[in-house]
Amino acid sequence: MGQEITASGESSAADTTFEPGCIFCSILRRAIPATVVQETERTLAFRDIAPQAPTHVLVIPRTHAYPNAAELAAGDPGLTAELLRAGAAVAAAEGLTEDGYRMVFNTGDYAGQTVYHVHLHVLGGDALGRFGTP
Repeated sequence: MGQEITASGESSAADTTFEPGCIFCSILRRAIPATVVQETERTLAFRDIAPQAPTHVLVIPRTHAYPNAAELAAGDPGLTAELLRAGAAVAAAEGLTEDGYRMVFNTGDYAGQTVYHVHLHVLGGDALGRFGTP
């Protein structure tokens, strides 16, 4: 916390870029409100506004440089690991570790990705069932 973001969208965090019109970039700039549950120098975690489970938190990098998980993994493996660590920390803070939780990256339209600023879903709080339809 205490991350300084200027009116021009610059931040003191490393690798921070913003894209006009991106809802997640607007949340990072605090132009759109969000219920933030955790912050690190390079990540932000906040509650999903349309939760698919009792606990549904999104973890995003503070950069718009990567539209999906595949490009993030290829371009910045360290940031990929940071998102996963932040997701695990969110799950622990939310009390999900004993019963289990799911971490998901949707990549592309067919996977249901609607915001092309890479993000990790942390879901739990109830039995989640199986993925997809046969």
